[in-house]
Amino acid sequence: MQITIDNPSSAPQPLSPYYSQVARVEHADGSALLYLSGQIAEGATVAEQTRGIFETIAALLKAHGATLADVINIRTCLTDIGTLEEYGTVRRQFLTGAPPTSMTFEVPRLFRSGARVEVEVVAAVSPDPSGSRPAA
Repeated sequence: MQITIDNPSSAPQPLSPYYSQVARVEHADGSALLYLSGQIAEGATVAEQTRGIFETIAALLKAHGATLADVINIRTCLTDIGTLEEYGTVRRQFLTGAPPTSMTFEVPRLFRSGARVEVEVVAAVSPDPSGSRPAA
């Protein structure tokens, strides 16, 4: 098993120097689990922030040879659980297959002023049949 901690240059960079965005846990068979840090985004509404978050998540996954279809677990923090439907409507535009396992929390606030939603995911990546690994 090999673990790589990464901030892919092809994706938006972390908002703080105190964390990394991706931990890739590679197994001997070439499969991997990707653990993405919680992501936030700019925007006036939960829908705008959610859209930006999933665009960032998609870029982080792509840098590691994965897509949103590879997401197996998602954790969401909302500062107002009353916005769950607004969040869910946008989320379904990005996660179009069978929904991943999920947990949603209402929290009093997030680490950045104005942030109303934060999303963290885990993705499972199948081995590449060609045997090559994407450059992170």
